[in-house]
Amino acid sequence: MTPVLRWLWVNRNYFIIFITPFIILPLPLVIPTPEARCGFAIILMALYWCTECMPLAVTALLPVILFPMMGIMESGKVCVEYLKDTNMLFIGGLLVAIAVEHWNLHKRIALSVLLIVGVRPALLMMGFMIVTAFLSMWISNTATTAMMLPISQAVLEQLSATEADSDEKELREGRDNHAFELAEVNIKQALDNVTGDKPNNNPDMEAGINALSERRRREREAKYLCLFKGMSLSVCYSASIGGTATLTGTTPNLILKGQMDDIFPENNDVINFASWFGFAFPNMVLMLALSWLWLQFMYMGFNFKKTFGCGSKNEGDKDAYRVMKNEYKKLGTMSFAEGAVLVIFVILVILWFTREPGFMPGWATELFNKNGQYVTDGTVAIFMSTLFFVIPSQLNCSCLASANDERDEEAEEVEEGEKQKNDKKKKLKGTPTLLNWKVVNERMPWNIVLLLGGGFALAKGSEVSGLSKWLGESLAPLKSIPPFAISLILCLLVGTFTECSSNTATTTLFLPILASMATTIGLHPLYVMLPCTISASLAFMLPVATPPNAIAFSYGNLKVVDMAKAGFILNIIGILSINLGINTWGTAMFNLGTFPSWANATNVTSTP
Repeated sequence: MTPVLRWLWVNRNYFIIFITPFIILPLPLVIPTPEARCGFAIILMALYWCTECMPLAVTALLPVILFPMMGIMESGKVCVEYLKDTNMLFIGGLLVAIAVEHWNLHKRIALSVLLIVGVRPALLMMGFMIVTAFLSMWISNTATTAMMLPISQAVLEQLSATEADSDEKELREGRDNHAFELAEVNIKQALDNVTGDKPNNNPDMEAGINALSERRRREREAKYLCLFKGMSLSVCYSASIGGTATLTGTTPNLILKGQMDDIFPENNDVINFASWFGFAFPNMVLMLALSWLWLQFMYMGFNFKKTFGCGSKNEGDKDAYRVMKNEYKKLGTMSFAEGAVLVIFVILVILWFTREPGFMPGWATELFNKNGQYVTDGTVAIFMSTLFFVIPSQLNCSCLASANDERDEEAEEVEEGEKQKNDKKKKLKGTPTLLNWKVVNERMPWNIVLLLGGGFALAKGSEVSGLSKWLGESLAPLKSIPPFAISLILCLLVGTFTECSSNTATTTLFLPILASMATTIGLHPLYVMLPCTISASLAFMLPVATPPNAIAFSYGNLKVVDMAKAGFILNIIGILSINLGINTWGTAMFNLGTFPSWANATNVTSTP
């Protein structure tokens, strides 16, 4: 029986793929309406996404097959949804991230900040969380976690090794020390426990020293195991938290941007880089601070004098600091390529913030967007990322000098023939640019582009078929519930769902439904869509919930129960923080207290 069950489990994906469509097929057969046919497609994709029986990107392509064959949308109209302005923003942001990673600029930034923060346990955790969150705002959460965890492990290992050497030195060489007399009482007690009699000679004293040494070793290992756990969790959690701060920080943010532009085309660019940052960055700082306090309490306690380390540094701190200093020295001086990438990155961020800041006309409004939204954040991202393929990675005149030398030699040695001339020309190589397509092709997550497109296609299909309108009307009774309670309940639902499903799939499935519900009950769509989008990134409880969690778990120091205990409270902290933000500065920023006029003109249903 066991081999049969094992075979069924190993091949479960095939059963899910082939059996699921037949189980839900009665829906469009019994109710032959466009809404039911679209519901069939959405339920099928939701089950495939949740079980991951097929790659997520392949599942995202199903609307290209199902919508035309079921008479919901024409194939051309479906395919157009897969490459929109939001996808361009995503690609441009990732090109910047790839350039930063390719030239190791992120590691230089990380080590520079950590050298400033110091190596005391609480400060070290705070430093790693701040650096990880900052880097995750701009580059992949996975790449940030993969880079920061080895650094944190190396620093803690050095602290542990130095403390072990210090204990050994104290026990072996401290007998003549006055302070060691105080320790003799502990040695005698330890000896009594070990031998059962009183120490009267040197062998017994040596046994007592060994017993005390063993006790200290166990205490030290327990202490640093807690530190390893706390540091690993702090890095992976801050990577997820940091990604919520910018529009390009994580995929769900871009899905919200795309869904808003698709479902509410007259929204006047309410979600752009600057407006998102204005709301999400303070919320990220609040979540990061509360997360640090919780992890500090769980794994280090609240002895701030000890953990912050008031006073002079000990040898362990100096050695751990030396580890980070040596890592920084290995990077060498900043190269021209790193400087160029940093300049492009800074200019890009400035252009994003000033394109449409909200409190004043931006440069895009004054120059290009007087008669419509011609220039968007995606335009800026693609323009600046194109410079990586234009600017050389180094500035020197060696190529020009070698070319002049070649011409002189050819003039002097014409008689040696055409073959030598060709050989010398082959030695000339142009300076490579900051990025090349081979590097981009290897590191670009093209599957996410398809996932984004699949989400936009689903939203469009729901609108065209009338499913969105039907869902909104079905949720009309929620109008009697206070808005803050609706937001809180939905955030808890999304936060629970994202623990066992991709955050991309979660936002793709929920956002169209939330938009329909909001318009039906007369609630500002962003009041529920914005907090639920950020909640989709709060997957802290399980190793399989996000790649950063899986990377931290793979180091072997963590158990599932460790992540579950810490993550459960952090989920609650995150959801409460988000709802605090949406009901305070979020309401003021987006005018969430009133139902916007652009949301009234959205329920345009064109029957297929």
